Amino acid sequence: MTKFADRMEHVSGSAIRELFKLLGDPEIISFGGGNPAKETFPVDMVMGICDDLLTQKGTVLLQYGATEGYGPYLDAYIDYVGKEKGIKADRSNVLAITGSMQGIDLICRAFINPGDAIMVESPTFLGALQTFNLAQAKLVPVSMDEEGVIIEELEEKIKLHRPKLYYCIPTFQNPTGRTLSLERRRRVAELAAKYDMVVIEDDPYCELRYRNEPLPCIKTFDDAGQVILLNSFSKTLSPGIRVGAALGAPEKIRKLTICKQSADTHTANITQAIAAEFMARGLMKPHIESILPGYNSKMNAMLDAIDEFFPKECQCTRPDGGLFIWGKMPDGVLTLPLFERAVKEYKVAFVPGEHFFCDPAIGRSTLRLNFSAEPIDRICKGIEMLGGLLKESL
Repeated sequence: MTKFADRMEHVSGSAIRELFKLLGDPEIISFGGGNPAKETFPVDMVMGICDDLLTQKGTVLLQYGATEGYGPYLDAYIDYVGKEKGIKADRSNVLAITGSMQGIDLICRAFINPGDAIMVESPTFLGALQTFNLAQAKLVPVSMDEEGVIIEELEEKIKLHRPKLYYCIPTFQNPTGRTLSLERRRRVAELAAKYDMVVIEDDPYCELRYRNEPLPCIKTFDDAGQVILLNSFSKTLSPGIRVGAALGAPEKIRKLTICKQSADTHTANITQAIAAEFMARGLMKPHIESILPGYNSKMNAMLDAIDEFFPKECQCTRPDGGLFIWGKMPDGVLTLPLFERAVKEYKVAFVPGEHFFCDPAIGRSTLRLNFSAEPIDRICKGIEMLGGLLKESL
């Protein structure tokens, strides 16, 4: 029998990856993935940019590149985060990465030994949980309320477990859609400095804001250099180009760069160049502004349908942005069997919430709904059918 590494013993495939198998069936109304709407992809603009890039710089872009990243991409990103997020940086602070997922993996390679503690929001992004489990870390969950992670519990568990890392999604969190309050953002940065803890600030959804004013990144309060900010263009430009950035203190970015050298040599030059041109030509912000109304309409349609068709016992979040709505059924109502029935009997898919918890038993009455991929008429139809199933379960 084949002997796999010990780290594989308790790791299974992502529930989201398994859900992708359903997306090929056009009859399935899928609230399960996190895919951007295909109509938001700027295909014509990307075609024009690619023509220009390959005509002017084809031999450069098709050659090997620097692990740190394609120079014009790094410069465009630094300028963009300076203007949009108020973060001052130079090239020593930034590493081009193949999506935020690679950033999480590289940070684990650089910081985590087997048995080291990583603190996470509860619930949290299941892809991060999978990466942390592969790193053989000890996961320490921290509870959340409507304003995000509970700071008092966070500090108490920091004192108890002395974690190397704290992973968080402060804005429109996956899976709950919640946003960490301004004061709690300050406190997270303070705790990171006080206890010598590195914070992974995963921020892929922050620009998908449909109401209320934006909040500053935790990184803006990071006087001690303990926060590594991960940005991605997957939700705003295209997930297929697999381009993002890690921004942090130079000594930390240098270690991540060394880890990346053995991981994939460098992120593809051509996709970095596409993202660079979007930013440098001033196309990114107008493009994002053009996709927000459609997402806002879809979110409101789903929330209205939830109000009409879901049982009152199902408590759902009402986010200000992002791609997800989180539901909590009464204890004892198990959403995994309901998922199986929803797919087989109603052709509706969602994600059972247990996959987002360190201890799945805690989340067996929860579910995550995505509203970005389906048109409004199918959102309303799917929520009506799912609501009937949830009522039947009570």
